[in-house]
Amino acid sequence: MSDHQEAIRRGREVVRMEAEAVADLEQRIGESFGEAVGIIFSCTGRVVVTGVGKSGNIARKIVGTLNSTGTPAMFLHPNDAVHGDLGMVRKEDVVVCISKSGDTPELGILLPMFKRLEVPIISLVGRLNSRLAKDSTVVLDASVKEEACPHDLAPTSSTTATLVLGDALAMALLDKRRFSKEDFAFFHPGGILGRRLLLRVDELMVRGDAVPRVKSSVPLRDAIMEMTVKRLGCTSVVRDDGTLEGIVTDGDLRRLLQQQKDIRNVTAGMAMTKDPKRIRVGTQAVVALQEMESYNITQIMVVDQGDHVVGVVHLHDLVKAGLGGEEPA
Repeated sequence: MSDHQEAIRRGREVVRMEAEAVADLEQRIGESFGEAVGIIFSCTGRVVVTGVGKSGNIARKIVGTLNSTGTPAMFLHPNDAVHGDLGMVRKEDVVVCISKSGDTPELGILLPMFKRLEVPIISLVGRLNSRLAKDSTVVLDASVKEEACPHDLAPTSSTTATLVLGDALAMALLDKRRFSKEDFAFFHPGGILGRRLLLRVDELMVRGDAVPRVKSSVPLRDAIMEMTVKRLGCTSVVRDDGTLEGIVTDGDLRRLLQQQKDIRNVTAGMAMTKDPKRIRVGTQAVVALQEMESYNITQIMVVDQGDHVVGVVHLHDLVKAGLGGEEPA
């Protein structure tokens, strides 16, 4: 077997071993898991997650997932804790300890301190007969049959299993809190998802005197002048009370000129598209984008509850705002 083929074989073997380690977790999601979720859900403080080395790396990722899904959490490095940072832990908090062996010396120093603070201790541990497991309020079994490392030294399957167990806790808490997409967006205002769910058409639309408006009775040349001055490629056609009657777009003009060359007697009402697509003020900007994509239009009128024209949104403004892209990794 060539080196190339051996690398492929080994890569597939590692994936299989770690997938099996994760699959084995499913049968261990039982009463202790439900109890852990209940303790965290009832917590009025924060979830303090701690671990050393690779377990510390997993702890940091779990903290990030909890924070982004509505459960306040923080990472506490055991070494920093014994040199003053233990003061960050309060009685209203919950501590989650992560350790493959369950006998990590640094955690062993902290356990009596956590007990003195009377905080619940949830452990994600690889050995159920370890000191950490025995001193915990709730124990979640994160053990694996074997590491993918051939020397059984580098944490591989065990860290993957622990990470998945942390995700399971976070998602169970998300469901229990009825955490919505809008809630998620609130914690991610800088991301694509945040912009998609939080951004409203009100923030992007052209408004006031910048909105192109004409009456249906005006000559088409006046409508064209309004479109030219306002530079949006369209003009709304409004009734006397300001409600939306129609829209004249660049496309409407092209189609009209294909049918008749002399437009001297044509009015805006004769050239307009009647009852055009519109959205209500306050609508999510992404809905406006979806409407434009569905009907292959580049602008859409924004109206109030009474159907009065209050603005217009152009496709370019939505794209410029970052809608329609992929969330960066």
